[in-house]
Amino acid sequence: MTTTTNNSLIGKFTVFLEMIKFSHTVFALPFALTGALLAAGGLPGGRQLFWICLAMVGARTAAMGLNRLIDADIDARNPRTAGRAIPAGLIGKGVTLTFICASLALLLAAAAKLNPLCLKLAPLALFFLVLYSYCKRFTSLAHVVLGICLAAAPIGAWIAIRGTIDPPALILGGIVLFWVAGFDILYALQDLEFDRTAGLHSIPVALGVNNSLWAARLFHLIMLMLLAVLFVVMGLGGFFLAGIVMVFAMLAYEHWLLKNGDLTKLDAAFFNMNGYISVAILVFTALEVLVRWV
Repeated sequence: MTTTTNNSLIGKFTVFLEMIKFSHTVFALPFALTGALLAAGGLPGGRQLFWICLAMVGARTAAMGLNRLIDADIDARNPRTAGRAIPAGLIGKGVTLTFICASLALLLAAAAKLNPLCLKLAPLALFFLVLYSYCKRFTSLAHVVLGICLAAAPIGAWIAIRGTIDPPALILGGIVLFWVAGFDILYALQDLEFDRTAGLHSIPVALGVNNSLWAARLFHLIMLMLLAVLFVVMGLGGFFLAGIVMVFAMLAYEHWLLKNGDLTKLDAAFFNMNGYISVAILVFTALEVLVRWV
């Protein structure tokens, strides 16, 4: 009986991880590590990195779980998302809520282990995580709110290292905000017709396909400008500059793939390119900071 129960729990946890696309943590975690490297001016302590990573996993897991739980009824009506775990009956709402609570507990425990300011700001991060899941019901700016949620990654990591909120941390947050908001606009294009029918809000619903593509380009241009500002403000060097050039090339390729609103290449543009972008920024920041530090 115990073995059956354990297997069932493990199976549900596996379904939960697949439902929240746990592998996509790669989008936000590299920016948290980037924030930690820049805040430390070198390699942070192993204990700090450990708790930063756990806080990120807890926050991202809770956020995606909340989104899937809150949007379950909408997902059930959308042909693209009807096969997700909750609408498909693969996992119950109660079990999902249990995993969400465990993830929130992990986030709060990790924040408490880092420093008092991290713990004090954790409720603010939770507020935006919940707000995002409801935004599409009343505003087209859900993409920006999602950007704010992920911007907490580098800002939180900076605070974890220094215990203060400094201008470079806010610039890093802005970089993530406009990067995420831009690619989320592109992602929302595939639900344009459903969102219109269902009375949901998004920039694609408000602006249409062509104008949404231009809005995403504008957001990503702002991201690149903020990367340049960070380069100047922190007095970074050639490695970081090379990273900016690479990010520019990848963003250009991403938008080229979707230049005519061709969503058949969305997976390559959204998942592949954005994963590469976040990792590239981390790698070139690490080269910049660690080579100079050594």
